[in-house]
Amino acid sequence: MPAWLDNAVFYEIYPQSFMDTNSDGIGDIRGIIKKLDYIKELGCNAIWLNPCFTSPFADAGYDVSDYYTIAPRYGTNDDIKELFEKVHEKRMHIILDLVPGHTSTEHYWFKESMKASENKYTHRYIWTDNIWKDFKDVTSIAGCIRGISDRNGSCAVNFFSTQPALNYGFANPKEPWQFSVDSQEAIGTREAMKDVMRFWLKMGCDGFRVDMAGSLVKNDEGSKETIKLWQNFRSFMDKEFPEAALISEWGEPDK
Repeated sequence: MPAWLDNAVFYEIYPQSFMDTNSDGIGDIRGIIKKLDYIKELGCNAIWLNPCFTSPFADAGYDVSDYYTIAPRYGTNDDIKELFEKVHEKRMHIILDLVPGHTSTEHYWFKESMKASENKYTHRYIWTDNIWKDFKDVTSIAGCIRGISDRNGSCAVNFFSTQPALNYGFANPKEPWQFSVDSQEAIGTREAMKDVMRFWLKMGCDGFRVDMAGSLVKNDEGSKETIKLWQNFRSFMDKEFPEAALISEWGEPDK
């Protein structure tokens, strides 16, 4: 992990409830730019920016419909690029909230995955091979959605019904529709997420706080395969972006 993280004091910003510069009642990226001196005066030298990618906002932005664009309510890609530059001018760092485990049902990947005909995104999400099958015996899945697509099968969701689970594989596949973590289907999802990370890191962000990091690989008792997955992500970052941080969501501060 990068040395700067050792002394980082983060200020968390949920964009929509921060400063609004265009009087639409919603905070925006330009509002964050205007308040950088204030944040630094508080003694903070880093910012954690909650979800800001394009989304229908059924779950506060944790339902991403486009990983490559900033939500119009917050501004533009040019705005956030300027934010990165201004943050660095003040010798601060900024990380983005990454939601790698699921997308919105409005994401292009999911719309393609719903089609009956085989395509690049058919196995980007976790689908059963029959609409009547569910995920009762699968860990890290909250339920399923069914009857909404041309294809036969139920799709796993990680949280709400609008958040279909991306396919990073199963630690111990037991059904034909369950792919191993080293299958081409699971690897395809992993590499697609690396492309997303690479895009924002090249633009100037300093890393990511990862939402639901422990739930990507399914039926992974002991988290062995999940750990391997994140080691793979970290290795990619160490090679291409060694100064970038990767921080997992964590709900047990005493540990």
